[in-house]
Amino acid sequence: MFHVRTVPSLTRTGGKHWLCLHRGRSSTSSVVSDSGHEDRSGPGPSSASGAGQVGPQPPVSSSSSSRANEISVDFGQTQEAYKSKDSLELLRSLVVFKLCSYDFLVDKNKELTDFGKKILGQRAFNQVMKMTFYGQFVAGEDHAAIKPLIQKNQAYGVGSVLDYSVEEDISSVEAEQNHSCVSSTDTSLGYDHEEKQYQVHNEFRNRNGEATGTPTYFHTDESKCDRHMETFIKCIKASGGTSMDGFSAIKMTALGRPQFLLEFSEVLVKWHNFFNYLALKASGGVLDQRIELTQLQETLTELGATGDYHGWFTENNKGSSGTIDVLDWNCLLGDRKSSEDLLVVPNVELGKLEPLLKNFTDEDEKQMQRILQRMDVLAKCAVENGVRLMVDAEQTYLQPAIRRFTLEMQKIYNKEKPVIFNTYQCYLKDAFQSVAVDMDLSRREGWCFAAKLVRGAYMYQERERAEELGYEDPINPDYESTNRMYHSCLDFVLEEIARNGVANVMVASHNEDTVKHTLRRMNELGLMPRENKVYFGQLLGMCDQISFPLGQAGFPVYKYVPYGPVDEVMPYLSRRAQENRGFMQGAHKERALLWKELIRRVGSGQLFHKPVY
Repeated sequence: MFHVRTVPSLTRTGGKHWLCLHRGRSSTSSVVSDSGHEDRSGPGPSSASGAGQVGPQPPVSSSSSSRANEISVDFGQTQEAYKSKDSLELLRSLVVFKLCSYDFLVDKNKELTDFGKKILGQRAFNQVMKMTFYGQFVAGEDHAAIKPLIQKNQAYGVGSVLDYSVEEDISSVEAEQNHSCVSSTDTSLGYDHEEKQYQVHNEFRNRNGEATGTPTYFHTDESKCDRHMETFIKCIKASGGTSMDGFSAIKMTALGRPQFLLEFSEVLVKWHNFFNYLALKASGGVLDQRIELTQLQETLTELGATGDYHGWFTENNKGSSGTIDVLDWNCLLGDRKSSEDLLVVPNVELGKLEPLLKNFTDEDEKQMQRILQRMDVLAKCAVENGVRLMVDAEQTYLQPAIRRFTLEMQKIYNKEKPVIFNTYQCYLKDAFQSVAVDMDLSRREGWCFAAKLVRGAYMYQERERAEELGYEDPINPDYESTNRMYHSCLDFVLEEIARNGVANVMVASHNEDTVKHTLRRMNELGLMPRENKVYFGQLLGMCDQISFPLGQAGFPVYKYVPYGPVDEVMPYLSRRAQENRGFMQGAHKERALLWKELIRRVGSGQLFHKPVY
């Protein structure tokens, strides 16, 4: 029997604010035999049970459900894993996975694509792509074309996250024309090496010196942003029209200028770094760092500030205990118009304080409002169509602004149900800190924390950029460190779900050990599949041996479903090939399972198997 998921009606609550992030079970569980795999989450941050606490906490009590009621998911049962596929689809997967394992083909994919178009012509080339790479990883060209695949997957227990995957390439000249507003004198407090991260340079090129087809949208006019918004609206409506519980993915760089996101990210990082400089260095996580209001006023006055910090925090009901933390500090930035004299940061070279927003123009403020307005339109559309929005993570130097805008929308639309999901990249060294701070903010303001956890997609680009600009590599040093970070963030959210039942998480991973770890922890914490608090996600065309057994066992699982015209989706396919190079090279188990199922079908006379739904 297939699991049918329902989503309660989504209603909007709350009103608009200008970036002031202020305070304010069933009988079935799941366990998976590890088959010898140990828990490799390793040492790492533990969950916090209360606001402002990050660090080891008492474990959440385990569920007392009996072993007889547990579900065991076997990811090696090929008949169940691939019964939604005919044999030609299995053969295509084998061919595509094998081709993607060759570095030469991945590195030269653009040249080979251009050569194929020249030899075959556009029409024949498109047909070849539909029979191979495009057919494997893309659902179709438009809303009508993708419906059969979405309905088939849904019949086998797998939902969809729709993504209109038309991406824009930028030339090397365009990349270099996107200059940063970072001042040459911004060496405040010696953290200029970190702020170098928030500059634009020609790192958008690939190893061959060509511009990369990243998912970052580079554009100059507002009309283009509006067209992107209309595209997202169509995607949301398509998701609502094809399933009752879908997601739709959006990218912030499509809704505003990346240059502005970069500049605003720099502002946010400067303000956060100034807090760290002023804070009492308590042991533990970032939420344990606090500033005494009296000491804050005295220190800033000595540095040359003229504003009444003590009065502002007191009047705005912050620091009732005589201290403030980073969330209180961030709220000051939200009250820009009435507290401009308070928003200052040191400039070491000038030897004095300077306005934090000295380069923040009226046009920047209008740009911010336009981004928030577009997000608001998309969120309203999502609520009306019963769809949840997945805000994709992008490059680290844009992420502070993306995260801030997403939080602003979450506090409006996630009051009753999770409508907007933020994405956290666990290959970043500060991933756990970001999750912990945002979780605490959701507790204080009373909205549902909703996250998608990914390992990350820009590792090579980020590392090359850090080396070229001379700042610390933001990426964890190795894969094992990223695994530990992912499991620490995941455990933190799962324990929050077990305590309060208001958080939601999508485990977006192709790693079988991570999926097994999640199922084991769900069982230990008494989290049931039908509660629809923990979701699983994989890319279309990858890891069907994980997605479909999960769906058929009753777990909420989704495929990230890209669609768009063949020629316009090629940059997406190129990027995915680069991002998943390591996975494709190591996909020996998936290829072995595909062969096993084909051989089984031949031996049992089921070679011409047709999915029934």
